[in-house]
Amino acid sequence: MNIRCIKCKGRGFCKRPVCAIATKIMSQKRVNLQAKQDFFGEAPNVFIGRYGYPDINVGILSTDHYDDHDAPLLWSANDFKIPDVIDKRTALINSGFKTNIRSFKDRMLEISQEVSLAHKPVDIEINLDKKPSFALNFNQDTMPHGPRVKLKKVRLTENPKIPHNVDKLVSETDVKASDAISVLRKNYDEHYLTKILSVGNLGVKKERKLVPTRWSITAVDDIIGKQLTDDVKKFKESENVAFFGGYLGNYYLILLMPNCWSYELFETVVGEHSSFATDYENYDGRKNYAHNTAGGYYAARHAILEKLSNTKRQAGVLALRFITNEYWAPLGVWVVREATRKSLLSKPIEFSSRELMMKYACAFVRKKFGFDLDILLKQSKLIDQQNTQKRLVDYQ
Repeated sequence: MNIRCIKCKGRGFCKRPVCAIATKIMSQKRVNLQAKQDFFGEAPNVFIGRYGYPDINVGILSTDHYDDHDAPLLWSANDFKIPDVIDKRTALINSGFKTNIRSFKDRMLEISQEVSLAHKPVDIEINLDKKPSFALNFNQDTMPHGPRVKLKKVRLTENPKIPHNVDKLVSETDVKASDAISVLRKNYDEHYLTKILSVGNLGVKKERKLVPTRWSITAVDDIIGKQLTDDVKKFKESENVAFFGGYLGNYYLILLMPNCWSYELFETVVGEHSSFATDYENYDGRKNYAHNTAGGYYAARHAILEKLSNTKRQAGVLALRFITNEYWAPLGVWVVREATRKSLLSKPIEFSSRELMMKYACAFVRKKFGFDLDILLKQSKLIDQQNTQKRLVDYQ
């Protein structure tokens, strides 16, 4: 791909293999050639903004012809590359309007709710304030999308196909959102659950409100994670096991240790000027938000707990994320979740002791990323806890 970086003009001092801005511009130019002010299309999702909260922007994401423009699990399964995802997402027009998080009488919002509940993209007629034109929208937590244009009028041209069990829980206004997600997660993935939660479809009637997409993603990961934790705590302890893998330049070395449930995440940007952030929880869980690693903490934890639940094990888990310059454009926290899942699909390496596993991990990270893992291990609360806290099994 021959793209000149806007920042360094192709001279290479930004150290990135591809320029995210230039790639987005090229993709958006293709969209601009076909963009219309009024069109019939398909709407797969709704984007809820957070700026101006509690008066926020709601955007119906739509495109002339849907072709997996909103399918992160499919992209991951088929190893989509960053330009592939950008091309898909820039084709989605964000047809927006302003509303309050508790205002549910607006017809545009009613349609947005129906779009979010539909399990498949909905046929829709869109009338915009003006013809869409180039716009740049990248965010670390949410997927990118195309231009945002004020919505004048919207009409559904078909009845949305809403699953019966979803429709039933939406109608039950005395069921907590977390309880509804607990039921629905058995049949639906987190991407769909985020859609229905974000547009205020779940929860006790008086508590229902719009939830910005960025927050609803983390809320779903957190709710599912807590429910899985309750299951995992009942299982037998893991062996000393290491997994390694990744996706789109995000690599995870995940170390499972024989212990009761605890979890620590280190996110490290590797390169000439490496930096890291970390968050931790013990057996009792967190009492506050993981501010350092934010949504990535809950997304990785979700994927790890899925694995432990499936293998009927609990463990002390040290998750080490390494972000390389291969990840040259932020695509959303789904990348974290999928990179973690891919790493846990790799062939596990078992060790006879934690000391041997740590020795292996240090050597592996130094060879793979040129990074001294001891820098992180010396900061690790999980390792410190395992080194200092005696257990009954230690006296047997």
